[in-house]
Amino acid sequence: MSGESSAETVKLPVLTKLAFGVGDLGPAIITAVNGFFLPAFLLEVARLSPYAVAAIFLIVKAWDAVNDPVMGTLSDRTNTRWGRRRPWLLFGAIPLGIAFFLHWVVPDLGETGKFIYYLVVALLLDTAFTAVNVAYVALTPELTTDYNERTSLNSYRFSFSILGGVFAAFLHSEIVRQFQDPLVGNMVSAAIWAFFITVPNFITFAFTRETHERVEGEAQMGFFEGLKIVFSNRAFVYVTQIYLLSWLCIQFVQTNLLLYVKYWIGPKGEEKFGLLILGIQVSAFVFVLIWAKVSERIGKKNVYYIGMTFWILVEIALFFLPRGEGGLTWLYVLAPLAGVGVAIGFLIPWSMLPDVIELDELETGQRREGIYYGFFVFLQKLGVALGIAFSSAMLGYVGYNVDLAQQPDAVLTTLRFFVSLAPAVILLISFVPVALYPITQARHSEILAELAKRRARPEANAGGGGA
Repeated sequence: MSGESSAETVKLPVLTKLAFGVGDLGPAIITAVNGFFLPAFLLEVARLSPYAVAAIFLIVKAWDAVNDPVMGTLSDRTNTRWGRRRPWLLFGAIPLGIAFFLHWVVPDLGETGKFIYYLVVALLLDTAFTAVNVAYVALTPELTTDYNERTSLNSYRFSFSILGGVFAAFLHSEIVRQFQDPLVGNMVSAAIWAFFITVPNFITFAFTRETHERVEGEAQMGFFEGLKIVFSNRAFVYVTQIYLLSWLCIQFVQTNLLLYVKYWIGPKGEEKFGLLILGIQVSAFVFVLIWAKVSERIGKKNVYYIGMTFWILVEIALFFLPRGEGGLTWLYVLAPLAGVGVAIGFLIPWSMLPDVIELDELETGQRREGIYYGFFVFLQKLGVALGIAFSSAMLGYVGYNVDLAQQPDAVLTTLRFFVSLAPAVILLISFVPVALYPITQARHSEILAELAKRRARPEANAGGGGA
């Protein structure tokens, strides 16, 4: 019996789940701190134009279109005594931490020089992020093939992810406030988080073991042929749509929330911004655990409908908050309520993806976690980039000016739209691919049963035919 077969029946130890979960701290810190604070930092501290900020993130996404799937393919084809995923965590951790820190340095250069500097740093950070995170997320199906264990594994992962995002986002704002010069405050905070971005990768490397066994003919498919197979998988196409829409919604809120609070609520709101993030993220952490249990009873699709419907209502209410400190009280109420839906955006798409990979193995005879997870990481970063790029460009178009203490009405309306109605519409659209997603818990059990039969017949592995 192979390592994979044993993974089907053996429950994962808590230590393994904890070691796996802690590995998402680095990406979570980067995503939270960059998502909530980097756009405003580039606009108001580095003093780049909104169009320059938009251009940086769009160029990085053009690189991502090649970088992410290629890194997934390389991960699939890696063969070392440590496995095929974990070496990427070991050797990519330090470059990732350094690249993150460099994002929060403002060089003594002109507008063009700063644009080139931040573009190069963004490309370096993106490449390091991809190398580490694609391999990390592709560990999920390497550790277990059990339907509910994967949901449990992802609940550990996203518990660490959300908690890491909670404390990083909250403490970043608190650290920066301790310094009169916001540039110094941002650099000190970035140095601290660079350490916590680096170290968890070593923990995951040390305390997890890959159960995957390479079989004859595996991972020999060409890159473009692999892409064709991936996107001919109907279930994968639906999951990518669900994930992209979920993350685009999250990113519109993240990117614009600080500027919305600063200019719509006022100085008091900006001062308490860390507490608002704390309310959202702590709630999301709690509900990741709750939704993971509920999904075992009613299924992932039903959990998605319930949680996201709740979030849509919260987003609509956010649009009607009164201006000034009167709106701050309502923000304290809505922030933890929003976390109920944010948890779904973290948990459900990532729990669906391993099931899709099993279906692909059944149809092709090969396991290509890397290329699937590579595209998923790409979609996460695409959502981030589109949210930042589109938001920054629109703010420039409607008249945002960093030198103004109070922004024009058109800017205020745009900020309100980006943190409320736009995400609500995106979430409504996401219900369509959720309804069409074909893998239920019963169907997944059938897939695993067919794969177990195939693995019991070694000659079937070489055939690679569909079922």
